[in-house]
Amino acid sequence: MMDQARSALSNLFGGEPLSYTRFSLARQVDGDSSHVEMKLAVDEEENTDNNMRPNVRKPKRFNGNICAIIAVILFFFIGFMIGYLGYCKGVEPKAECERLAGTESPEMDEPEEDFPRTPSRLYWADLKTKLSEKLDTTEFTSTIKLLNENSYVPREAGSQKDENVAFYVENQFSEFKLSKVWRDEHFIKIQVKGSAPNSVTVTDLNGTLVFTMDNPEGYMAYSKATTVTGKLIHANFGTKKDFEDLNSSVNGSLVIVRAGKITFAEKVANAESLNAIVLIYMDQTKFPIVEADVPFFGHAHLGTGDPYTPGFPSFNHTQFPPSQSSGLPNIPVQTISRAFAEKLFEYMEGDCPSDWNTDSSCKLRFLQNKNVKLTVNNVVKETRILNIFGVIKGFVEPDRYIIVGAQRDAWGPGAAKSSVGTTLLLKLAQIFSDLVLKDGFKPSRSIVFASWSAGDFGAVGATEWLEGYLSSLHLKAFTYINLDKAVLGTKNFKVSASPLLYTLIEKTMQDVKHPLTGLPLYQDSNWVNKVEKLSFDNAAFPFLAYSGIPAVSFCFSENTDYPYLGTTKDTYKILIERVPHLDKMARAAAEVAGQFMIKLTHDVELNLDYEMYNNKMLSIVRDLNQFRADIKEMGLNLQWLYSARGDFFRATSRLTADFKNAEKTDRFVLREINDRIMKVEYNFLSPYVSPQDYPFRHIFWGHGPHTLSALIENLKLRQQNNGAFNETLLRNQLALATWTIQGAANALSGDIWDIDNEF
Repeated sequence: MMDQARSALSNLFGGEPLSYTRFSLARQVDGDSSHVEMKLAVDEEENTDNNMRPNVRKPKRFNGNICAIIAVILFFFIGFMIGYLGYCKGVEPKAECERLAGTESPEMDEPEEDFPRTPSRLYWADLKTKLSEKLDTTEFTSTIKLLNENSYVPREAGSQKDENVAFYVENQFSEFKLSKVWRDEHFIKIQVKGSAPNSVTVTDLNGTLVFTMDNPEGYMAYSKATTVTGKLIHANFGTKKDFEDLNSSVNGSLVIVRAGKITFAEKVANAESLNAIVLIYMDQTKFPIVEADVPFFGHAHLGTGDPYTPGFPSFNHTQFPPSQSSGLPNIPVQTISRAFAEKLFEYMEGDCPSDWNTDSSCKLRFLQNKNVKLTVNNVVKETRILNIFGVIKGFVEPDRYIIVGAQRDAWGPGAAKSSVGTTLLLKLAQIFSDLVLKDGFKPSRSIVFASWSAGDFGAVGATEWLEGYLSSLHLKAFTYINLDKAVLGTKNFKVSASPLLYTLIEKTMQDVKHPLTGLPLYQDSNWVNKVEKLSFDNAAFPFLAYSGIPAVSFCFSENTDYPYLGTTKDTYKILIERVPHLDKMARAAAEVAGQFMIKLTHDVELNLDYEMYNNKMLSIVRDLNQFRADIKEMGLNLQWLYSARGDFFRATSRLTADFKNAEKTDRFVLREINDRIMKVEYNFLSPYVSPQDYPFRHIFWGHGPHTLSALIENLKLRQQNNGAFNETLLRNQLALATWTIQGAANALSGDIWDIDNEF
């Protein structure tokens, strides 16, 4: 302190300052400029010790009177005060330093451009405008065309071309400067054509060859490899009703069915339940392809993912015993061209019913003196696939994220099936990266961009990833947006989604205008009742039914199916011919997905309308009420199910009130509310069945005896076919469905002391 006093005196009387304090405001990598480094600057010719010990002449000892002594004391007191004040001014308190770090000082050494101002929060209207502006300058068709170069070479999962596209996507993500880019490697088993050809042969009763089709180019993955012979019967689309409407038994026969209406796997399952074999063709009425000999591809696995690792991931380090999915068929199945189907009809009789609305060549059953012989020699092949990921991390809750994904592989050229979706994925990643890096968008939550492989074999890449992270994804991922097959036409906008997303979808449909008509996509107030259930061949299905993550899939389409999906004709040339405004339609699809992404990552509250399940439950209760008499005869009642539904309704009302009363700046409270919202779908996964036996455990959207639809089907059997009715199964179904709904209500209520249990 004495040294400081002497220093102050020296300065006071014109001496040079011995030292000064400089604040170094080095901005941190993460944008935090609050750290301040304080350095002591000294004369470079003198060392620090000398500077800290200045050579100041000592005052002479005074031997005089008392006045002189008082003068000396005053002198030192004044010096002390000046030194103390100088010290306080030189060494600012930490809080003051932190305050100064955010202000501009003319004495700072760093240039002004090193301290960019944090942009103010952009609002929904601003973001919507910026998204639209960026989409206006984005060209989609060139990328779609680029992805379809050498379109005659299929991008089958695990092939070299599939990997080449994977590396292209990975490089693009890196160039877009996403927060992180990585890949996921899986070793999966798929079924492909073997070295021995498949064949379909017409013979007489003595086995003499009449006609044959050897080595058809198309095939059905996961068919049983075997040879069978029998009569041929037409079963329309192969739905359960179609089989019920047949006047003859199909037991031990082959059935020929048309593509469309339901998935290939469902057709095969329906036929197998009646001990029938399946041939599938594309009729010209539903699939107006000029060339009659176009081959096509599909898979027969009633499920998703690698069917040889059911319920668990196919990472290389997993060493599970050999297993296979219960959804694999035990019958052979083969796709055939329309030309070959018409050849088979020549050996059949009986015109197909007019209400089938199919080709005039269609016939119902084989002649008595002819048989069909089917040989399938498909083989199982192990291959490596890559899923590619990139993420834009959220600024508030980076551990909460949406996933935007698209299938990358294709059995044929895959222009409409995978190239459009992959292009949308890349363009959205680029646009949102620009919004963050250049326009100041700060999403609260993260956005994960995913490029999946093996989609053609049943969303294998997506499902294996879900299985690999099943224990954590439902805690972090709250929406999946599927971009597959987003543009198949121009007339209609179709959507399939979790009910939690209905309100968000409707708002988006009101905001986005159709690129050709200029009218909002929202033109039908009854659109919710037209939402189709997600099918097995939709990559969004395992997110919802397996992992309990709200999912949405949408597309622009015509009134009829796009005929070239899964064929060798799914080329860019044909796509642009059928959809001449492809670029505009792709832009509209990107705007729909982009608005979903902004609303889900921007707002304080998650845009998931959990109250929509109140209507869904009410609909289920109405369906069950039709069977009250049957239920009463068994000594049961629906009161407990009614009570569980009531508890869920009360839980949703309380959660809505909690949010309205919450302080919107209290991130802790809002996070707790959002966590309850994002787990609604997960809580509808039945905890009473094994994910290995019944992977799609969702009681509303899943598949198996635990679902509400299976409960209703079992009740119908009591009225229609009492011999097939299983009362023990029904009792279990009713009890476990009730407690699954009750558990969802309890979880939505929050803490156990908040549960309004009416039981």
